[in-house]
Amino acid sequence: MSNTTSNKNPVESYGAWLAETPATWPDAALHSAKRQFIDIMGVTVLGAVNEATLCVFATVKDWGDGPCTVVGQPQTLSAPWAALVNGTAAHALDLDDNFDPAKAHATAVLVPAILALGEQEQVSGLDCLDAYICGLQIMGRVGQGVNPTHRNRGWHATATVGAIGAAAACSRLLKLKPKQAGHALSLATSMAAGFMSQFGTIAKPTHAGLAAKSGVISASMARQGVTAGRDTLDGLTGMNRLMVGPDYEALRDAITKPEHGQTLRFETEKIGEPLLLLEHGLKVKRFANCASAHRSMDALLLLKEEHNFGTNDVSKIIARLPQTHLNNLMHHDPTDPMQAKFSLQYGLSIALISGGCTPEDFHPDAVMRPEVRAMYDLIEAHGVDKSEGEFPTSVEIHLKSGAQFEKSMAMPLGSKAAPFTDEQYWQKFKDCAGELLSKDEITKIKNALDNFSEQSNLMSLLGLLRRTLQ
Repeated sequence: MSNTTSNKNPVESYGAWLAETPATWPDAALHSAKRQFIDIMGVTVLGAVNEATLCVFATVKDWGDGPCTVVGQPQTLSAPWAALVNGTAAHALDLDDNFDPAKAHATAVLVPAILALGEQEQVSGLDCLDAYICGLQIMGRVGQGVNPTHRNRGWHATATVGAIGAAAACSRLLKLKPKQAGHALSLATSMAAGFMSQFGTIAKPTHAGLAAKSGVISASMARQGVTAGRDTLDGLTGMNRLMVGPDYEALRDAITKPEHGQTLRFETEKIGEPLLLLEHGLKVKRFANCASAHRSMDALLLLKEEHNFGTNDVSKIIARLPQTHLNNLMHHDPTDPMQAKFSLQYGLSIALISGGCTPEDFHPDAVMRPEVRAMYDLIEAHGVDKSEGEFPTSVEIHLKSGAQFEKSMAMPLGSKAAPFTDEQYWQKFKDCAGELLSKDEITKIKNALDNFSEQSNLMSLLGLLRRTLQ
């Protein structure tokens, strides 16, 4: 690996790429992008009635009306506030996807920003898919330039890298010129903030909303002539040295086996090659909790299916997982739904007891069930000082009979290694939206999403969601 970085400025290079790259995407990319819209729309519908979302909406609802839909509300808002509320809803359940190059929840940030600004600008569905692909690419490139250290040192990349990715998507949607798009990205670094110390609180899901809002504002300000610095990503006081650390260069030069393209270098030579959407895919969730627990839960459920044991048969569960994953699962004795989402003990207990993990498992009464809490003493969690690519998560099941079973998972189900089918995407959408929408409403939304790339505007989709959900 070369110890030198490109002399091209990433802010300027990414701005030029956003402005000049033709929208000639392969069918596989457009299909993948549409599937992420399907996934996030179902999650957003269910998240629209979450406490975090309702609190955010109550905050902004009197700050001025606008043309943009707020999912689950008859009132429309201006684009930044709609993006804020819908982004919070998209992330409220922790059922939204993960994107490895950025180490972030990507779609929960990008789609709310794109739909809010797209509704204001009356763009087409195809324009939205194009903006998503571009925003995801730049989010990934920025993430690769600061990760894994940025995330491992406690920054919540959904909020930080996400704001820049949203600015990229919105710049593309507004068809900004190269310098304008660069200014939008730079402006977004001034709005990029969020700590992992917020995990387990209502503040955490607002990070996605705040990042989406920041993208809308950054691109809109750049369109009106607001300028910004060129060295905010890579510079003496750039994102890499401030939000990775003063040892950035030493860390960068020590990397020999990068994961997910995370080299602590901003790729400026081949920005669009490979297309990260296809190269890495997204991790689509089937459980409504932190993804760091998913490999463990997948392994437990596969063992349960293979060996047909029940809760009363188990004497001990031993999970070994990368320490960086275990750091995210900091609540060992959760006492409320938000803490339970970041608890390996809760995730494994629920998987063993119920055979899954649904949004219903994160109601207050569900979290405090005695039969769930009784399982915690049976669970041992061991962090291993290796990256997720170096160390697959393993789960050992010890039965009272003396039998022992073990399974390792390198990637969770729903990732590129074991992707969901189109049918599974739609089933997840129905499972989420079906709790609040009628079958007829779901059919109409499905038709709009099925034909999203042919839609001349967004009203056939968003108009169906302009009402109070109960």
